[in-house]
Amino acid sequence: MGNFDTGVYAVEEWTDTEAEILRRYFTNLDGPVFALVNLPEVVKGALFARYSRSAKSLRRLFLDEFVGDLDISGDHGVDATVGLSRAEQLYDRVFYEYGDDSVAQLGGVHLACEQASNLLTKVLERGRLMSYMEKSTRYVAYDSRLPNGRYRYYRAPEILDSPLGARYVGDMDRLFDAYGELLPVLQAWFAARHPKAPEDSDFVWRRSVQAKAFDALRGLLPAAATANLGIYASGQAYEALLIRMRSHPLPEARAYGDLMLGELRKVIPSWVKRVDATDRGAAHSRYLQETHDAMRDLAGGLFGSGEEPPGARFAGDPEVRLVDWDPDAEVKVVAAMLYPYTSLAEEVVERRVAAMSPTERAEVVRAYSGERSNRRHRPGRALERAGYRFDVVSDYGAFRDLQRHRMLTIEWQDLTTAHGYTMPAAVADAGAGDAYAAAMERSAALHAALLERFGPTQAAYAVALAFRVRYVMQFNAREAMHLLELRTGPQGHPEYRKVCQKMHRLIAEQAGHRAIAGLMIHVDHADYEQESLERLAGERRAALRRSP
Repeated sequence: MGNFDTGVYAVEEWTDTEAEILRRYFTNLDGPVFALVNLPEVVKGALFARYSRSAKSLRRLFLDEFVGDLDISGDHGVDATVGLSRAEQLYDRVFYEYGDDSVAQLGGVHLACEQASNLLTKVLERGRLMSYMEKSTRYVAYDSRLPNGRYRYYRAPEILDSPLGARYVGDMDRLFDAYGELLPVLQAWFAARHPKAPEDSDFVWRRSVQAKAFDALRGLLPAAATANLGIYASGQAYEALLIRMRSHPLPEARAYGDLMLGELRKVIPSWVKRVDATDRGAAHSRYLQETHDAMRDLAGGLFGSGEEPPGARFAGDPEVRLVDWDPDAEVKVVAAMLYPYTSLAEEVVERRVAAMSPTERAEVVRAYSGERSNRRHRPGRALERAGYRFDVVSDYGAFRDLQRHRMLTIEWQDLTTAHGYTMPAAVADAGAGDAYAAAMERSAALHAALLERFGPTQAAYAVALAFRVRYVMQFNAREAMHLLELRTGPQGHPEYRKVCQKMHRLIAEQAGHRAIAGLMIHVDHADYEQESLERLAGERRAALRRSP
């Protein structure tokens, strides 16, 4: 048994045969955090890809769907938990003689992080130099219970041991009950609204209807709802993540960081040895905690804590404001497009571009962009010369999806019920509006009770994903092209599609950067929320790939 709280995390049971197989490829058999070893890289990647759309744990998924296709006959006697002392000694000798910090960029680990709350996943996914694959609320239902009879949400020991513990469990269970009760209602409503086309199989159609219902109801799930997350990162990236986690105000993050450190020390011990060293990682973590506490106290003194409005309230569509941009960005971008093809100083190129007519600059833009037959054909780094900063208020579900984009700057405020919540039109049209609103009231009341005793960080567990959060996003025009074209596709969730559509319009109209906005030809401004099954085209493509 690992060094984790079995009252917090569910433990799977394995037969002796299953345990013998798993021991070769995973660094433990019972904990929520474990590393993948002794497997081909393509298998690790495929496991993580399948993981994001399965309700199963990674180890169970490996046994059920992968091990039968692998030749493991040569792996008898291999044990993933065996220490790597000789390798560590060799690394230390080479590192101290020849290396520097960048050496820790040259090796990576696939780490499974299971049963992490939605608050914790945002901590885990904050680093830019890591790759993530998270279980999606769009493909996995949350209406079933674990073998221990519990719904999938995090049970913070501090809350459960308090006078609010019984209420926390009861209210959380009621939120999941509401999700489970409304799921068949929305599925039936969408099925009637979008009948099966003759060319589609029952499987493709039902999967698309199911995804539509998941999208409509994911806002009922609380931020305490747990997800499974696959991470691939270098030793250096893990070190930075763990140092941040050890300073984090969320107790779950600090405890989970210790679990991760224990598993990483089984496979890359030298690259994480500084994480808890008194004069290195520990000192860095104290610095981060001290600055965080100082800023929270200072901001509270300057602006006050703000007053939470009573109860929950419906707030409608997301708010998106463009708060900063460069009025001369298009001239600078065109100059950056031309610069590599001249021998002139940048300021000379920029002066000549400023003197060009709009038609001449448009010709440069067309040549640089070329024929973009699909959104993956993106122009080069000249677009990084322009930047945009947006202040956004959207539901937490949309924020979760947008926060994963790593080539941008994003900062967010505490998750509360202060900004109201969103309700998909389909929920009201299907006759489920009152039940949905009642769940929001329950979430808001529990949040208010937790806030008084535990403060904003842990009170956020009670907040349903439909409640809105305020955050700022800053990115250059090249990242805007990637983000806005990807996230406005027909298969995207309606809430973040609205955010990105508004961003595109503001770049063109408020900033006046019509040439830059015009390059983003794959931004889709259509409204699919009521008129189509967004996932249908994707399911059709998947069916074609599955066919022999």
